[in-house]
Amino acid sequence: MTYFDTLSHEELQAMVSRYPWWSSARMELLRRRLADSNVGSRSEMTLTSGEDALIARLHPTATIPLQHVDIARLTQLTPDDLIERFLKRDDYRIVAESGNAEDLSHVEIDSEDDLVSEELAEIYLNQGLYDDAIDTYRKLSLLNSEKSIYFAELIARIEDKKNR
Repeated sequence: MTYFDTLSHEELQAMVSRYPWWSSARMELLRRRLADSNVGSRSEMTLTSGEDALIARLHPTATIPLQHVDIARLTQLTPDDLIERFLKRDDYRIVAESGNAEDLSHVEIDSEDDLVSEELAEIYLNQGLYDDAIDTYRKLSLLNSEKSIYFAELIARIEDKKNR
């Protein structure tokens, strides 16, 4: 036996009027009204505008309209989720082999002189050592591939100057 079973219909109505936010009492009152054969339709069981306004004033979030929730969007997997699921299914991780890898990024120069610079090539050019300047620019072209066109133009100018 619950507390509501001890109350009469009028006492329960008074309880709901006094505490309109008490949803358990309201549900019991609505259950009793539905079971009562005197109720002509369900429309008699709905809240009156005064009760609705009172509930809205006491509980402001009660009047917030429900928004549509896109279930497919909520359950859609993100790219990170897909990657994690893929990696957990089988061991597809790429792991580097143990040991030291050979460094292939450096270009080897066939000369004994490893120290070359544009300044050194200009010094050779100013001294009239055209062959040494051309060799230096060729080495620089191998070391600095992004400037190879620039060095090729300089080499062409030096060879023109040398042949005059």
